Amino acid sequence: MSTPVKLTLEQEFKLQMLQGQVQSLDVEQARGYILELMRQMMVKDNIVKDLLRAEL
Repeated sequence: MSTPVKLTLEQEFKLQMLQGQVQSLDVEQARGYILELMRQMMVKDNIVKDLLRAEL
């Protein structure tokens, strides 16, 4: 797993679009956004773990 994972061209584009959108957020909005992002990443991690366990 030492191979770095790169973003697709579509993901790069979405990231640039998001970068423009977050520039206008105030601090409270940014905090809420970060917390929601972390929650979604944790849910994704749990889904991946469950899928890996199901494969074993």
